[in-house]
Amino acid sequence: MLKDIFMGLSQNQFLNSTAKKYGLKLGAQSVVAGTNIPEVIQSIKELNAHGISCTVDNLGEFVFKEEEATQAKEQILNVIDAIHEHKVDAHISLKPTQVGLDIDYQFCLNNVREIVDKANQFDIFVNIDMEDFKHLEPTFNLLDDLSLEYNNVGTVIQSYFHNAQEYLERYQNFRIRLVKGAYKESAEIAYQDKKDIDANFIKIVEWHLLHGKFTSIATHDHRIIQHVKEFVKKHDIPNDKFEFQMLYGFRKDMQLQLAKEGYNFCTYVPFGNDWYGYFMRRLAERPQNLNLVAKQVFNKKTNTVIGVAAGAFLLGRLTKADKKKRR
Repeated sequence: MLKDIFMGLSQNQFLNSTAKKYGLKLGAQSVVAGTNIPEVIQSIKELNAHGISCTVDNLGEFVFKEEEATQAKEQILNVIDAIHEHKVDAHISLKPTQVGLDIDYQFCLNNVREIVDKANQFDIFVNIDMEDFKHLEPTFNLLDDLSLEYNNVGTVIQSYFHNAQEYLERYQNFRIRLVKGAYKESAEIAYQDKKDIDANFIKIVEWHLLHGKFTSIATHDHRIIQHVKEFVKKHDIPNDKFEFQMLYGFRKDMQLQLAKEGYNFCTYVPFGNDWYGYFMRRLAERPQNLNLVAKQVFNKKTNTVIGVAAGAFLLGRLTKADKKKRR
């Protein structure tokens, strides 16, 4: 039930736009690395100091105007410049819808091509993030088109899709981030049970470790991480063939420990004012994420649901107050 609630909140355009007005006041400040480029660069430097690399996501949702998509593109180009200027260990993650996929495919392709080209000049990798199912094939098309010109681009495979293995084999020669999936999808195309999703996640991780180019294993599940450690040791898979990934603000101790143990580790670092949809999906993604946020924000697990509910309630009250002022 909580998952459905948070997924519904993440897709509410009105709440998303309202949340921008109030900054990171609802608990998201612990999982979003600031609202501007200087703040995110400082966060990256702090992580780099512990041997952790970063992938940077300029947050943005519900982009249906070319002007907004162009602004997002320019911001990402500025991030690339900042990464190069400050010589930090980081690359780019971007959502195609933020730079125009819901507007026009060719317009989006041109925007992403400009980003990939700029990143290529500085030897910076660009990961094209996956969104919901309706954007799946168009996003793969972007990768297909861009790979004809560049080799510094990759994408994401989500294990909750029944066809995850098929997608993986299709793109085995690319650098791939493997995730479980953060959107609400129908049972016709995606597994609904956590056990099935986890089992498929392990299956595709193992396959890509054995057959793929480079594998980014994105999970906070310590049991799966331990399984991967044992698997790579058993099959003599070198550390330079994979990395672990986690989200900024989640399981900080484990992130530091994995880096300390000598594994390649990358933190997914989101920033910007358009944080609401991202934050709600992180809460919806897995019940465990509620506890992880609680440890960072509310200190006690028992305060998690109360704190998040209070945040949603506060946003609703602020929204009502705005409406009254406009009357």
